[in-house]
Amino acid sequence: MIRYALAAALVLAPLFAWADDAGQGRVPVMDHSLHGTASESPGGAYPTEPGQSAFAAIQEIAAMLAADEATDWSTVDLEALRQHLIDMDNVTLRAKVTFAPADGGMIFRVTGDGEVRDSIARMVAAHAATMNGVAGFTYEAEENFNGAILMYASEEGRLVGEAGM
Repeated sequence: MIRYALAAALVLAPLFAWADDAGQGRVPVMDHSLHGTASESPGGAYPTEPGQSAFAAIQEIAAMLAADEATDWSTVDLEALRQHLIDMDNVTLRAKVTFAPADGGMIFRVTGDGEVRDSIARMVAAHAATMNGVAGFTYEAEENFNGAILMYASEEGRLVGEAGM
């Protein structure tokens, strides 16, 4: 039931963006329903992301699902998506990463404390599992006390960037 409420809130939020009537002398909150319209600023320049990237991603996915008549909402887990986006944010913005060449590839040491360390463990393992075998690369992940190590290699000794990834 929480999934339905979250999905409905994300899809319907733009419809209820005005918290108060500006005519009553109070300043209204930002009307998010206008995001993506040229009327937002002079000259037609406007942001395409509504404020915060995780919110924008959830809103976009929920809208895509809502537009698809075949969506089975009983299988949709927007909370899992939200948790994944938190992990991505933690690893991207809060983790420390060092890397060094290795035989035919690279070794990345990704470290952090507390919640960031937990995000690192989940994301590095998921990345290795998802990417293993893509474009001829072998990925391995190893969790440690302060994060994880990601190793990748190719038989030809190519780097990931050389494979167009």
